[in-house]
Amino acid sequence: MEKIPHIFIKTKTVLIKLEKLIAGFSLLLLLILALSQVILRNFFELGFAEMDTISRHLVLFITFMGAALASEGNQHIKMDFINSLLKPSFKEKIKVPLILISAIICAIFFWYALNFWLDEKTYAPANEQLALYLALVIPIGFFILSLHFFLLTLTIKSTEAN
Repeated sequence: MEKIPHIFIKTKTVLIKLEKLIAGFSLLLLLILALSQVILRNFFELGFAEMDTISRHLVLFITFMGAALASEGNQHIKMDFINSLLKPSFKEKIKVPLILISAIICAIFFWYALNFWLDEKTYAPANEQLALYLALVIPIGFFILSLHFFLLTLTIKSTEAN
């Protein structure tokens, strides 16, 4: 069995801690903003449009961080209906290539999401700058997912040993 470089395992550990922190903070902030928006609208007939924009994007933060954490544990949603028909030995042989394909697909999504965001940045009006920068979560989320899948291909032996 080949030795897995320590830097990959350390990178995974730091990423997981950071993602848990971002997901937890985003969820807490989402709850606070939603509750305050309801109270402001119902009791003071007052509301802030920016709070709704932030809340919508916080859901994306939570979703992408949760997806990254699930992919790290190899517990993400898998579209592998053929998997039940395959022999266990063949499943082991194609595990790493399938994870690598997932990394490549997420990297492609990252590339196109980033290009779309850069295009939006060029033409976004001044009153939509907050939503524009919050929308960076989409390319960043796909980058993080791609990174997780890539690191999983490199460290899958150590993950299975634990």
